Amino acid sequence: MTTLDHPARDDAARGPVRIPFPVVDEVSRHCLQEEEPETVHIEVHLPGRLDPDRLREAFTEALHRHPRILMRQAPAHWYSRRYEWELTKEPEVEVVSFPPPGPDALRDARTRSLTQAPPLSLSPPIRLEVVAGTGPEREGTVLFLTINHTALDGPACLRILATAAELYGGEDNAPTAPPVRATTPDLPLAGPETPSTWAPPARVAPGTPEPSPGNGLLVTELPVPRRPRSAPYTVNDQLMVTTALMLAHWNREHGARPRPLRITMPVDDRPRDTRMPIGNGTRLVDVAFLPEEVDQRRTPTAVLLRRTADRTRALKSLSRPQLGHGASLLTAPVVPVSWRAALTRGLRRAAAPWTSTTLLSNIGRIPYSLDFGQEAGRAHAVWFSAPARMPRGLTVTTASTAGRLHLALRWSRALLGHGDGAHLRDLFEHYLHATEEDTL
Repeated sequence: MTTLDHPARDDAARGPVRIPFPVVDEVSRHCLQEEEPETVHIEVHLPGRLDPDRLREAFTEALHRHPRILMRQAPAHWYSRRYEWELTKEPEVEVVSFPPPGPDALRDARTRSLTQAPPLSLSPPIRLEVVAGTGPEREGTVLFLTINHTALDGPACLRILATAAELYGGEDNAPTAPPVRATTPDLPLAGPETPSTWAPPARVAPGTPEPSPGNGLLVTELPVPRRPRSAPYTVNDQLMVTTALMLAHWNREHGARPRPLRITMPVDDRPRDTRMPIGNGTRLVDVAFLPEEVDQRRTPTAVLLRRTADRTRALKSLSRPQLGHGASLLTAPVVPVSWRAALTRGLRRAAAPWTSTTLLSNIGRIPYSLDFGQEAGRAHAVWFSAPARMPRGLTVTTASTAGRLHLALRWSRALLGHGDGAHLRDLFEHYLHATEEDTL
């Protein structure tokens, strides 16, 4: 994973601190598209109201507590070997805004979070919109954080928001300890070999595309799936199986030829306290499923859960670069970065048939209380969504807060429409319930 520390401020005589782009940042920077911006959307629901001046002050101080986020892309020459982040002492833009309330304020804020990426040329590449009066009695508040994913990811941004909450409300927002997993004998379940990574995986079958470019989004709240205390699988495995069964069902309905599914899963090993490195810190692994495994007539859900647990456990234990060894070679600074950009874009287009079917990003239980004090209260719902560019065209993001599962489905409008998103949500809920019913 990325090993980015919080660098100390340099003095004015030596000029601003510069940090070379890590591998993930460089690959993302090469492949930016205006039609489908690389944004991460975070949506935090609070029961009460926030004071604008106090929130601005707290969030600005939180940025200074995590100075790695106060960065912009440094100017470069055509012959430069790397892109570089340039750290700034202060924000160069007003980060916190308060759009006027109204019946469409929530919808409009979501739309902006999908369509307007904070520019990399101004520090910091993050925006916070505060939408007030969203509850049944017009008392609640929703915080919308929009991140340029070239610069950092959702968990890092959530760490900064937790710091701001503690500064604003004076309440302890230290991360809670991760849940203790019941230990079970590590006995692999015999089953078929997983598909070769050289075989092109299934694509999400097209639904009813929309004429406008960009991403669509649907968020919903579900019960956290139950599982036996001694189950050999985790909630993350249940979500992985649910996603696989949902997509297999969708593709059968749309007449797609059965092919192996491959679902990308981010793995994040960073600490959640103030020592958390700020940036893109997850590594990506792919979980594969054969067509017969996602056919419930041939493979019971309980068997699939156990196989999935074996696979995810093995993948998490592997030590590998964030995007694999190929990306590390591709970003080696041996030729000008502008040349590598053209090569990366060409390889990405050529490798599109081998891109994974979808991405499932399970944030898990939110480790911070996100408590803004007595008047605003603590978060009772937190949604995340990851970019959903083609050729995947669909991402599934989950998090749990206050004992509820918060699901976000985000899709490319070139592939799916809003009605398709609603149907996929219904399928997800159905198969999530199925993972509770089958035990091994």
